[in-house]
Amino acid sequence: MKKLAIKLGKLLRKHNKTLSTAESCTGGMIAKVVTDISGSSQYFMGGVVSYSNGVKIQVLRVNRALLEKHGAVSKEVAQAMANGVQRLMHTDCAIAVTGIAGPDGGSAKKPVGLVYIAVASGKEIEVKRFIFQKDRDGNRKETTAAAINMLLQKLQ
Repeated sequence: MKKLAIKLGKLLRKHNKTLSTAESCTGGMIAKVVTDISGSSQYFMGGVVSYSNGVKIQVLRVNRALLEKHGAVSKEVAQAMANGVQRLMHTDCAIAVTGIAGPDGGSAKKPVGLVYIAVASGKEIEVKRFIFQKDRDGNRKETTAAAINMLLQKLQ
């Protein structure tokens, strides 16, 4: 993952862009991977670990009605999280993730490993749905790599 983070840092610097993160199921892993790279303070402004719906609502300004209608693990909430952190941190780009890392918390409709990743660049936001079938740590790592890859694709 270090290679991905280095590549992302180079692209952000090249395009003179800043980044923020809003993370639920990864618990800050994306921010950690990004900031493991020396010089990341040039482009990484900060992140919010929003495990609770209260933090999603109060800090990221996710509309309560979205959470009630779609649930925290949804395309709509991932998009709102990306919008919220981008606005909060005044960044050009944002990554937001919400999902069920496991091993508990899944259901038939929303299984363990289900993740929504939202990537914002400017006013454009792309959201993708994934189902990773690993253990908790594996699901978090897969989510982190997929999120960084999504932003890399947007910036290239």
